[in-house]
Amino acid sequence: MNIVDGLIKCVNPGGDDCSGTLQAGDVAIVGAGCGQLDLMTIKAARIVAQADALVYDSLVSSDILTLVDTHCQRHFVGKRCGQPSIKQDDINALLLKLAQQGLKVVRLKGGDPHIFGRGSEEALYLAQHGIRSQFIAGVTAALGCASSTGIPLTFRGMARSVTLITGTKMTDADNTVAPSQWQALLAAQSTLVFYMGKEQASRISAGLLTAQCNASLPVAFITNGGRANQIVTFATVATMANAALTIKDSGPTLIIIGEVVSIGQQLGSLLDDIECSSSQFNTQYESRYA
Repeated sequence: MNIVDGLIKCVNPGGDDCSGTLQAGDVAIVGAGCGQLDLMTIKAARIVAQADALVYDSLVSSDILTLVDTHCQRHFVGKRCGQPSIKQDDINALLLKLAQQGLKVVRLKGGDPHIFGRGSEEALYLAQHGIRSQFIAGVTAALGCASSTGIPLTFRGMARSVTLITGTKMTDADNTVAPSQWQALLAAQSTLVFYMGKEQASRISAGLLTAQCNASLPVAFITNGGRANQIVTFATVATMANAALTIKDSGPTLIIIGEVVSIGQQLGSLLDDIECSSSQFNTQYESRYA
């Protein structure tokens, strides 16, 4: 029994197929989550295991790829900011071609296909050409990184909402209209989460400061969020541009901006104290009863 069948059996011991199946000639647009295999939903893992053809992005981890059959066609299409990738039109055409061949096609994306994943563009293209598709949700980076770092995206009396923003290709011209928009976000006590924003940290900082943002507002850069090699870099809005330059890892980096970052730092410090106390107790216990 493989890991997927084992998970399904535990959740659905009766064996009824409540997780959905993929039909020949259909396309499933699946969110792989924000890191390791065990962050995928059971339904997503089950659908991936059925694939005759897999079209996947670079943010999909290697352990997730072990779910597919050895005879499954694998089509790597890149899709990383600043790195060579297949054009979206070509990806659309590839999905259509594979579906028209009668294959069970899985389009596998990092995170969730509806959060900066362009999944709906692919679904619309396929539907316009008579091909059915379905969406399988994934844990998006904002949620996964918040959990893995202990940073709450909302907090009573501090953050009333969360705003997800793409940081790619932000220009100086964007900052000419950003102040009024960001002022509204800050006034609404919204936690700001920038996807793919590390390279734009300087412009993000400038835009926020122009919007009268508190220069000491906490910032967290989370690199490789939800993975074993996760890196967290703390800064403030005033220092975030320089902090971004210190991150040498090429993995995807999410930026969380807001007072909630300080809650995560406080929690982390308290947990470290508990861990330290526990280690000291265990050492004393072992010494006493050795």
